[in-house]
Amino acid sequence: MQFQHHGLTSEVLIELYKGMLKPRMIEEKMLILLRQGKISKWFSGIGQEAISIGVTMSLEPEEYILPMHRNLGVFTTRNIPLHRLFAQWQGKMSGFTKGRDRSFHFGTQEYKIVGMISHLGPQLGVADGIALADVLQKNKRVTAVFTGEGATSEGDFHEALNIAAVWDLPVLFCVENNGYGLSTPISEQFRCKHIADKGKGYGIESYIIDGNNILEVYTKVKALSKSVRQRPRPVLLEFKTFRMRGHEEASGTKYVPQQLLDTWAAKDPIENYLEYLRNQNILSEEEEVVIKKDFIHEIDENLKLAFDEDIVQSTESNELIDVYKEFVYQEFKENKKVVNIRLVDAISQGLRLSMEKHPNLVLLGQDIADYGGVFKITEGFVEAFGTERVRNTPICESGIVSAAMGLSINKMKAVVEMQFADFVSSGFNPIVNYLAKVHYRWNEPADVVIRMPCGAGVGAGPFHSQTNEAWFTKTPGLKVVYPAFPYDAKGLLATAINDPNPVLFFEHKALYRSMYQDVPEGYYTLPFGKASLLKTGDSITVVSYGAGVHWALEALEANPEINADLIDLRTLQPLDIEAIYKSVKKTGKCMIVQEDSLFGGIASDISALVMEHCFQFLDAPIRRVGSLETPIPFARQLEDQYLPKARIQEVLKELLSY
Repeated sequence: MQFQHHGLTSEVLIELYKGMLKPRMIEEKMLILLRQGKISKWFSGIGQEAISIGVTMSLEPEEYILPMHRNLGVFTTRNIPLHRLFAQWQGKMSGFTKGRDRSFHFGTQEYKIVGMISHLGPQLGVADGIALADVLQKNKRVTAVFTGEGATSEGDFHEALNIAAVWDLPVLFCVENNGYGLSTPISEQFRCKHIADKGKGYGIESYIIDGNNILEVYTKVKALSKSVRQRPRPVLLEFKTFRMRGHEEASGTKYVPQQLLDTWAAKDPIENYLEYLRNQNILSEEEEVVIKKDFIHEIDENLKLAFDEDIVQSTESNELIDVYKEFVYQEFKENKKVVNIRLVDAISQGLRLSMEKHPNLVLLGQDIADYGGVFKITEGFVEAFGTERVRNTPICESGIVSAAMGLSINKMKAVVEMQFADFVSSGFNPIVNYLAKVHYRWNEPADVVIRMPCGAGVGAGPFHSQTNEAWFTKTPGLKVVYPAFPYDAKGLLATAINDPNPVLFFEHKALYRSMYQDVPEGYYTLPFGKASLLKTGDSITVVSYGAGVHWALEALEANPEINADLIDLRTLQPLDIEAIYKSVKKTGKCMIVQEDSLFGGIASDISALVMEHCFQFLDAPIRRVGSLETPIPFARQLEDQYLPKARIQEVLKELLSY
């Protein structure tokens, strides 16, 4: 291995050695503790320390870095107290996740580190969002994100590179090509000779770096970082290295030819570099011994602190409280001057007023800039706010949701428009596994709103008509809003954007231009978790949301003899279940209407809750009314049959006569 010091001082050369040695010694200790059952599953980075150390030392302390589970050197180089790392690996309270997640699945704003999740791809898009926030805030910074050669096959990798290329984002995509994805060799993962070649397809710079040569890693990444700060752009870095141990310790390395292991063992980044330092008379054997003794003392001392800490304890209330970041609702009173507008206009107004109120708010979506979005919600927004804040995105929902998370991490707000709610399936993973869990895991809010144009009744068929709120009401950490009227939509959207938690905001397409209402002209908010009582009566409780509210209204108006409470939920998470209980205790009968197909929908949960808490007040079985258990058909006659609208009156009468 050839080392060139490139004019680096002896102090820097020694710091690079110490930087690699420290995580190596920690890992060797951890492997002993793993065999003793004192820590959980371990992913070893032994033999790859030069990459973590070289990259991290090349960055400024205020620049974000997004490591993987073989990048212990990132954490030690950023000087995270070792006892906190050890406590994290033992599931102790003084770790970073209060025992809720393990190993390197955490982030810390204090050290500008954003850890991975097991679904590897999203962190690449998160890096895009962090870098975008730096660009918008005029920070001359780079963001470095790690991944392995295996994850370069994931769609998120390609989406993230494409987004970064199109937007000239200052991201260093650091790919550790260590030969195997668990047991699958690179020959079975991709056909190109080098991962760096993939950069050509996105029009971005790419470089191949010897990942076991600390001086090559450090000097090249440092020079690139300096250049990218001055001229923001993405760079793809392929670090050639090798994983000397199993994917995780239980996997072993029997699938690796011994000759290959021997070849790479001879390229050990620490042993080779140490020999170089000795030959150059930069580090003596005596100094080396002192360094090792200091590390042994530090490791043992911090291990004792972690071991002495009590096992983690919590309560149900503490666990539930941490699912969401605390949000103190601030009421903004509505303007008395009103204008009669459509639902689509109310949403557009609410969005525009929020853009004026929050200078750090960015809108992301397909065709939302000059075109104004397919539903013209953002028409005229570019003229008002510019293309930096109203951003057309490539067609890559997963990467854009992840980027929104990155914006939030770097002190900005994001509203993402799904062109149709159906397409959220392409962005499902980062919503339910990243946004929803991030605050519970490491106390980081996800200040993101996902706008969801949804619903049937417009003859759009199976891929443009779904109302898929049940996908998200099931997921702790998400809030779900589903207004039926322009007044509610405008006020609730403002609240959703103020809320630092992730919000799925459903907007029914069939109501966009058919539903008019008098709406206050100015900015106002409405609280989450408070249903609206549209009609009062004592014979039956009807509960619904979205278009179902209007179908229920039509049914009740067609049967004026039915004396009913009609509850519009407005938000599904949080749910105003107390309003339902209060009504059911009065009427004794309950019907729940949803547009979604019946099985597994929100109506099922409401029905179960009412049964559990109001059984003694019921005079009849609870009835649920929903759509057929089929995909949504296109032809008008089939769609009418699919939807529950025509069945509402029948069920109402059956329930009343029970």
